[in-house]
Amino acid sequence: MLIVETVARIRREFFVKGKSIKEIVRDLGVSRNTVRKVLRSGETAFTYERSVQPLPKLGPWASDLNRLLEANDRKTRRERLTMVRLFEELQGLGYRGGYDAVRRYAANWHRERSAVTAAAYVPLSFAPGEAYQFDWSHEIVVIAGATTTVKVAHMRLCHSRMFYVRAYPRESQEMVFDAHDKAFAFFGGACQRGIYDNMKTAVDAIFAGRERQYNRRFQQMCGHYLVEPVACTPASGWEKGQVENQVGLVRERFFTPRLRFKSYAEMNAWLEDRCVARSKHAAHPELKDRTVWEVFETADRPALIAYRGPFDGFHALPASVSKTLLVRFDYNKYSVHASAAGRPVDIHAYADRIVIRQEGEIVGEHVRRFGRELTIYDPWHYVPVLARKPGALRNGAPFKDWSLPPAIERVRRRLAGHADGDRQMVGILTAVLSDGLDAVEAACAEALIGGTVSRDVVLNILTRQRQPSAPLTIATPEALRLHHEPVADCARYDSLRRFYGTPRDPGDDGDAQARGHAARL
Repeated sequence: MLIVETVARIRREFFVKGKSIKEIVRDLGVSRNTVRKVLRSGETAFTYERSVQPLPKLGPWASDLNRLLEANDRKTRRERLTMVRLFEELQGLGYRGGYDAVRRYAANWHRERSAVTAAAYVPLSFAPGEAYQFDWSHEIVVIAGATTTVKVAHMRLCHSRMFYVRAYPRESQEMVFDAHDKAFAFFGGACQRGIYDNMKTAVDAIFAGRERQYNRRFQQMCGHYLVEPVACTPASGWEKGQVENQVGLVRERFFTPRLRFKSYAEMNAWLEDRCVARSKHAAHPELKDRTVWEVFETADRPALIAYRGPFDGFHALPASVSKTLLVRFDYNKYSVHASAAGRPVDIHAYADRIVIRQEGEIVGEHVRRFGRELTIYDPWHYVPVLARKPGALRNGAPFKDWSLPPAIERVRRRLAGHADGDRQMVGILTAVLSDGLDAVEAACAEALIGGTVSRDVVLNILTRQRQPSAPLTIATPEALRLHHEPVADCARYDSLRRFYGTPRDPGDDGDAQARGHAARL
């Protein structure tokens, strides 16, 4: 092969030094045809490619090798065979040629196939408020001293490139609902369309083309925010390329090096501040003279559909209540009210809390926990049971480290020394269910001031509090003052005179009787 150094020297010898072709041939040891080819073509480099590969041994086995290559290419990346294994398979069919011929043939086969199937893309353009893209990523952080893999929800407005990220312990449906609500509240509204991949929390079935069967609850959320969902083609992440690129950017800019926080709330507040700070400094990729934040404020935000308030985004599932008043959800147990014992309940799981309902009534509500094999008690759920089993107050698991109001706690310590102190305390706690915690605490405080502490005293004070006192009327001088002076009416006396007839002698008894009657009037 004619190397570039030889080509350069031939050109210098002829054009610079003025040597003839004969002299160049003699000095460099190349043929006349080679020198003429270099000088006439004007090229500075030459490559040799065989136009036809004879393949004397591999030729009869080309169809078998094509079949093996196609079958291997259809397998997943983890299951694909190496070229050595394919060579051994071909040898098993009877091939007696060398490995290099198989390797070169396979390289050409892959090159031609990639040229045929090479992907081409059309640049996309979105109007303000037209669409957003949503996706998840997994990041590693340190929360409360423990290394944790968190699930980060990403949302990006397609026109302004304004973005929002929020971290969660799960990718479950209630987390999807909460991420949308927090993002729409952050943006101040929603877009007309939402672009998603085919995540299981949104899509139940994939049909030909763009047809999808969306999850019923996911459709409810989209209907609440007036968003039309659009699902990408499977394994076609470029259809939501903006949010795919955002995942890498956020990982590099926000989560490297590894972050440390005390809680998810602290981390999400920090992430929200970073979203705003980044958008105020990053230039828009198309409107380069403006930042992402400026395009968002002037174009995208006014075009958004107004934020309609939070969607009741819970994931519902049925559960049974154990004899210890516990229901199991997400590897943990939560207590319910004693009235729910023996009947099924519905668990409404939110991103941050658990609400347990029975026939529409709330029988339990707890802050959601994400550990494993935890038991979360509400001691007030077990107070009705204490009325039948007061001895459980002392050693019952729900009542360990029970934080009661100060006055009630002092009464509890005072009664602990009595023989029937537990029974008396249960009577006081039971009154909370009817009178309320504030009223019972006030009654306990009054009993402590009086120096006598017992169930009867506290219940007696509650009874007096329930009976309204008679209003006290005080006659003040202002209230007794006469505001309207009476008017004398002598016509009343004339009516009496007509009633008793003509006037008589002053000594007459009838006239005296009339005067007495008038005086009484």
